[in-house]
Amino acid sequence: MSSIDLKSAELPVIAVTSGEPAGIGPELCLSLVAREFPARLVVLGDKALIEERARMLGRALAGLEILHVPLAASSVPGKLDVRNAPYVLALLDRALKGCVSGEYAALVTAPVHKGVINDAGMAFTGHTEYLAEKTATPRVVMMLAGAGLRVALATTHLPLKDVAAALTPGELETTLRILHADLRGKFGFDNPRILVAGLNPHAGEGGHMGREEIEVITPVLDKLRQEGMDLVGPLPADTLFTRNVLAGAHAQLAMYHDQGLAVLKYAAFDEGINVTLGLPIIRTSVDHGTALDLAGTGRASPASLFAAVEAAIDMARRKAA
Repeated sequence: MSSIDLKSAELPVIAVTSGEPAGIGPELCLSLVAREFPARLVVLGDKALIEERARMLGRALAGLEILHVPLAASSVPGKLDVRNAPYVLALLDRALKGCVSGEYAALVTAPVHKGVINDAGMAFTGHTEYLAEKTATPRVVMMLAGAGLRVALATTHLPLKDVAAALTPGELETTLRILHADLRGKFGFDNPRILVAGLNPHAGEGGHMGREEIEVITPVLDKLRQEGMDLVGPLPADTLFTRNVLAGAHAQLAMYHDQGLAVLKYAAFDEGINVTLGLPIIRTSVDHGTALDLAGTGRASPASLFAAVEAAIDMARRKAA
């Protein structure tokens, strides 16, 4: 994993949280020893848990650096336990502390289970919102990437009936500014070309199927184009993701969760990753859940975790350059 022929001092140090202990996160972390990465990877988790999962699956543990964070209660694959919800958040808190202090160059997160955290009495809507709150970041943007796509979201975890009201000119402008800035700073695109979806079918059909494109989206795009941003849209979402339209674009902005992520997950479910834009730290994640039904079987694919680690390393090196 980190045995490549480079001086360790030259390697970025990447924190990898092992996530929900009853899920596939701990065993995915074990898979990291099968690959060599140009980084020093530090897995945060209960050491006994990870050792037990290694024995269960007959996996090698040598070469895996573990920062021990203790479980509150023993964990069984596939069986959630509310007593371990604070442990899951403790992993994030410790990793975040290390990123802020400079101990770690980036954070990669394995999946957590939102339901069991909330059942434990702790309000939690996801990594994205949690890290934003902990870093006092007023606005972050969720982006999923894979198969050549980089799909950002103007709104995230909202009921569909609430999306139009949440899509204000100010929020859309802020989203586009964050997306543009991080495409430059974290991804290295000097002049990123961003495709922007409309909200309504056929991008509103000239106002006949909704006026959000006319009253909200187009004015924001026009304003930012005057500043030099390369923005295309608003485009009908049903054709935005076709091959000819995508050609030459660096990212796509969807107006709501399923509008963009259904396409991304179809194209790159096994290898897609989640990137939180706008944070003062680098954070990437797998693009899948805890897969409780697979936990302890050894059948979970580590492809998304590998891709998330590789992306974090690329961003960390770009930042350090």
